[in-house]
Amino acid sequence: MNHVISNLLSASMCRLPRPPVSLACGIAILSLPTGGFSQSAPGAEILGQLRSFREMGSVLYIAAHPDDENTELITYFARGRKYRTAYLSLTRGDGGQNVLGPEFGSEIGVIRTQELLAARRIDGGRQFFSRAIDFGFSKDFRETLRIWDRQQVLSDIVRVIRQFRPDVLVTRFSPIPGRTHGHHTASTVLAMEAFKLAGDPKAFAEQGLEPWQPKRIVWNESIYQQDDISGAQQVRIDVGGDDPATGEPFRVIAGRSRSMHKTQGFANFAIPAKPGPRFETFQLLDGVPMKNDVLDGVDTTWGRVSGGAEIGKLTDEVIAQFDSQNPPASVPVLLKLRDELAALPVNDPVVTEKRGQLDRILQACLGLEVQTTISGAEVVPGEMMKLHHSVVIHSGTPIRWVAVHYPATKSQIDQGKAPNLPAAQNIELLPNRPRTLDATPTLPASTPLSQPYWLREEGSPGMFRVDDPSLIGRPENPSPFPVEYVFEISGQTLVIPDEPVQITTNSANSEVHRRIEVIPPVSLDFPSDIALFAPGTSHPVKIEIVASRADSNGTLKLEAPQGWNVSPSDQSFHLKTIGERAQFTFTIKAPPKSETAKIIADAEIEKAHYRTGRIEINYPHVRPILLQPVASLKAISLELKTLGHTVGYLPGAGDSLAQNLKQMGYAVRVLDDTKLTPEDLQGLDAVVIGVRAFNVRNNIGSDMPVLFHYVENGGTIVAQYNRPDGLKTNELAPFALQLSGDRVTDETAAPTFLAPDNPVLNKPNKISTADFDGWVQERGIYFPNQWDDHFTPVLAFNDPGESPLKGGLLVAPYGKGNFVYTGLVFFRELPAGVPGAFRLFANLISLGMADEAKGGDGAKSAK
Repeated sequence: MNHVISNLLSASMCRLPRPPVSLACGIAILSLPTGGFSQSAPGAEILGQLRSFREMGSVLYIAAHPDDENTELITYFARGRKYRTAYLSLTRGDGGQNVLGPEFGSEIGVIRTQELLAARRIDGGRQFFSRAIDFGFSKDFRETLRIWDRQQVLSDIVRVIRQFRPDVLVTRFSPIPGRTHGHHTASTVLAMEAFKLAGDPKAFAEQGLEPWQPKRIVWNESIYQQDDISGAQQVRIDVGGDDPATGEPFRVIAGRSRSMHKTQGFANFAIPAKPGPRFETFQLLDGVPMKNDVLDGVDTTWGRVSGGAEIGKLTDEVIAQFDSQNPPASVPVLLKLRDELAALPVNDPVVTEKRGQLDRILQACLGLEVQTTISGAEVVPGEMMKLHHSVVIHSGTPIRWVAVHYPATKSQIDQGKAPNLPAAQNIELLPNRPRTLDATPTLPASTPLSQPYWLREEGSPGMFRVDDPSLIGRPENPSPFPVEYVFEISGQTLVIPDEPVQITTNSANSEVHRRIEVIPPVSLDFPSDIALFAPGTSHPVKIEIVASRADSNGTLKLEAPQGWNVSPSDQSFHLKTIGERAQFTFTIKAPPKSETAKIIADAEIEKAHYRTGRIEINYPHVRPILLQPVASLKAISLELKTLGHTVGYLPGAGDSLAQNLKQMGYAVRVLDDTKLTPEDLQGLDAVVIGVRAFNVRNNIGSDMPVLFHYVENGGTIVAQYNRPDGLKTNELAPFALQLSGDRVTDETAAPTFLAPDNPVLNKPNKISTADFDGWVQERGIYFPNQWDDHFTPVLAFNDPGESPLKGGLLVAPYGKGNFVYTGLVFFRELPAGVPGAFRLFANLISLGMADEAKGGDGAKSAK
């Protein structure tokens, strides 16, 4: 059974005359930390929560990405000063790379969302997001604001400020442009604008939220931007100390929090100890001047709330009398305190939040646990669920279990009014005697399928589309089927929100709690996300359908835009058992011109249409993730010629190049760096080395002589980008090569052909500037900035206002073969279906190959 606190952290309480309330009675707009108490020291941690309840100060930290936040400062404010503390990350880190696996784009954004939530559970903060997309590295904040919808992101920041009501805004970055990531600067520029607008009732009035004006906005100075530090008003705060509840130093807690950013390589992160104070420095950006502290002039007591002085006095009494060895002794005065709290205004979101916090404290003192379990977490809309409700109290305080409420169905189970419930109208809970209830509610047929709310609709390159404004700012979806437990205690009604979870045990013998996932009866999957066509030709395309429910029968079809022909028009499927799979083949004919189309799979069952795929993501440091995007195929009609038949692929940190090579018509042999021999390379026309292989492959240094020998004897190697730091070997190529941080972030940057006669630009595909149209996110990253004269730079690009970079594509003959090093982001462009990227990559693989006796010029054309 869950510990008391896992449920009490989302409890809400109402006076007895009121009917049981829905979750909206709680602080639904906020992401409350799911940790806060533990079984190891409940008394000390309850006392810490009481002190937090007493404090009314609040701080909102604002930056651009996951890992930008100062976890030591968040820990200090949240656990040390007991302030309401939150981090607003404008993006979810969608543009970054993943050191743990192949996910990137929206998938890595979902993982990093969960990493931030895991971090906040440790440091005690809360988490918010805007709708902005991390579209990759930006050198200029003005470019960032052009790609983002400036007004939408500004609106989102204002919304979070008005909902959370911080006293002080803290930015991670300086507002001075040009010395960091453009997203970083943009986050502070927008935060400063939002600081002025949040208190203006005319600004974003459509939000329907009360204006809120923070007292000041400050910059949390950093050594990485020390040149931006001015003589403006500054204060220093010593953020050192120990957590009163656990005795851990704040820096240790902060280090564990930051170590949750594991996809960014922080798995073993720790903040080193140092003698003396641990100062953080702040520079005033706007607002009321400060002298000694960032919260100078802020009333952090209940006296700031009309009628709240008595609340503060009673809380002081509770804290003074609290017995860590006997928390139930505080229940009577807590009930008196919440009675006083109920008389305060209901339209103040901070007071509403404090009501929920007090109820969680009360639940902890009672030792009251609730839990809702479901045997299977995956539920189809309209399906009956078997829920098991359990309740236990570990104190002798008199309390009755009155009802279970299901807000999604607007229904309530009153004890004794259902055939399978105990006969008594109310159940008197006795110490350490669990009471249970089994129920079979139906998940409403209108319940949307589970999918992160920001991915439900197609957005723009810079912004997610969110049609429901109430979701904006939330870190994740609310439960699709919330549950409320209703209790009576001393004439008052306590409502504890919960949600059904499936509990399993992983390989480490630890419990895994999985929330309800709303799924369709069938899922659809294209084995390949991309299909390449020669113009005017036909191509067989396979689609797999998997049953999530028995006896799934219906019709499958592919929806294609005009000009693309699909046959047959539809096919019937009959799936008898759960998990049964069936594969169908459709023939698609491309139009007679170069064109890209989105083909969508659709399964119709009893007049309902299902068109989603299924992606499961599992990492041990975050909860299991299920994504259900639209099942679609990117069909590309293009002139693509290839040479050769078989390509070896040495994996790196994770990309889909092996699959992309197969899409081009190649057979792919995956190579093992732990035992690479010359025999492994026999029969290969080329070898492709995956992204960051030189950063993550421990044996790659010993493999290089084998690979160089392969090139010397006539092979071709295409090595993709690596980071200059953390290389496993400095011998990246048969000739000297030095990596740098050089990159071209403008994906529309015009190419300059430095070696127009080089085979890379001519054979078997004639490359033109049109082949660089439609690229996504960037041109390339971590270009070499120095290289041996044996290398020929083939292309140059530059961001606006910068000198051209020539290290993006380097080719060197070596013996009878060729070695290619490229920082161009093929790992993004090929999965995105960029036609020109396929044509250029085919040329890299084809270097040095003799024309095959087939076709007009000997090269194979795309299927």
